Amino acid sequence: MALNLRQIEIFRAVMITGSISGASELLFVSQPAVSRLLSHTEQRVGFALFERIKGRLYATPEAKKLFHEVENVYQAVQRVNELAHDLSENCSGILNIVSSPSIGQMLIPQAITMFRAKHPEVKLTFNCLSYAYLKDRLLNRQADLGIIILPMEHPNLEVTPLCSNRLVCVLPYNHELTRRGTLTLADLRPFPLISYDKDSPFGGIVGRMYLEHDEALKPIMEVGSPQNACSLVQLGAGIALVDEFSVRSWSASSQLVVRPVANAPILQANLVHVRLEPLSQLTQGFIAELRKLVQGQGYGVPALMPAA
Repeated sequence: MALNLRQIEIFRAVMITGSISGASELLFVSQPAVSRLLSHTEQRVGFALFERIKGRLYATPEAKKLFHEVENVYQAVQRVNELAHDLSENCSGILNIVSSPSIGQMLIPQAITMFRAKHPEVKLTFNCLSYAYLKDRLLNRQADLGIIILPMEHPNLEVTPLCSNRLVCVLPYNHELTRRGTLTLADLRPFPLISYDKDSPFGGIVGRMYLEHDEALKPIMEVGSPQNACSLVQLGAGIALVDEFSVRSWSASSQLVVRPVANAPILQANLVHVRLEPLSQLTQGFIAELRKLVQGQGYGVPALMPAA
């Protein structure tokens, strides 16, 4: 008949201590209890585990063979317990993060650094991806958490607001518009504008903004991301409308000048994960660090936000 875990524990304790009294001390149970459980164990397996010679216990050949397998089981149980402890303390595991390029250039690396300081044993993977690839990674369960600055809709994805920022205008350091405090779309009209594919999510935001203000959108070129736009502006190729996340990822030495734009749309950064699957302790811990970071940097934080 099969042994239960308690019987295996008693057998192992007697084997490694060599006595009933030793097993009693090891397991913090009385000696009669050990003797009784050992007798039940021998009855269960159907053969003697120990020979009693002059008051001492000697393992039988069968017991020695059994002990080898019992040790394997015990070590496996120990590994399970250690893993459970590590998981409860957020000490180990793997956390896979993906983000859109704008928020991934600076903010997410900062959050990862903060998280790693508290959880040095955790392995992280991090990738900046385009909108479509990011969604696929999440749906294919190749990422635990996504952070995006654009809306994302899918019945299998849960989207939670993280923070907000605005669309702003970036200019070369010597541009004449730098003399103004707040710009309008009409102010931008005479200058070469770098924009985005109208069918892309970011291009759609810019396009709707121009449409709502009855302004014609006539870019001199279209690029794939606000980061690309900032690079071209720095080189003097034109001006661009970008999100604040992208601007803040550039150092002061880049000589980009930022100006607010009147009635610019508010962009909401979101946390995205697979719906109907609970977030791991590691993921919740990372979200907590990320929320501290965006609040500390002055981004708009939603008044109602689910706790991590």
